[in-house]
Amino acid sequence: MKELSHTDKKGKAAMVDVGDKEIQTRIAKATGHIALAEATLNLIKDNVMKKGDVLTVAQLAGINAAKQTSALIPLCHNIVLDNVKVELSIDEAGVKADSEVRSTGKTGVEMEALTAVSVALLTVYDMCKAVDKKMIIDNICLTGKIKI
Repeated sequence: MKELSHTDKKGKAAMVDVGDKEIQTRIAKATGHIALAEATLNLIKDNVMKKGDVLTVAQLAGINAAKQTSALIPLCHNIVLDNVKVELSIDEAGVKADSEVRSTGKTGVEMEALTAVSVALLTVYDMCKAVDKKMIIDNICLTGKIKI
């Protein structure tokens, strides 16, 4: 097993020093899903949810969340993001969220991609909680990362 990167020699939490790393374009993709009742899906499709346009609000929340990742996760670096894409789509069981985050820098953007998906799905949950008490957020995972 590899050593943990976010601990010091005593096993205490520590931010990774990326000062000597090469500047590269880094891209990370993530996905996740929220299971919803059929009636809830119909309200979203018809855009008649009381809180507004669920998919658009969730998309914007995901984009904003990616930009705030370092404020939410203590050992993440505060990095400049070149682009954040968040797409939400309705399937037969709920809503799927996909993100792609791109940065040119010294550290990856995996946490930003995962945060974007997570907050987008939490936003769907928040906007639908009045009408659906059995929602389940699941399958949040990193689907890819590359360095160019």
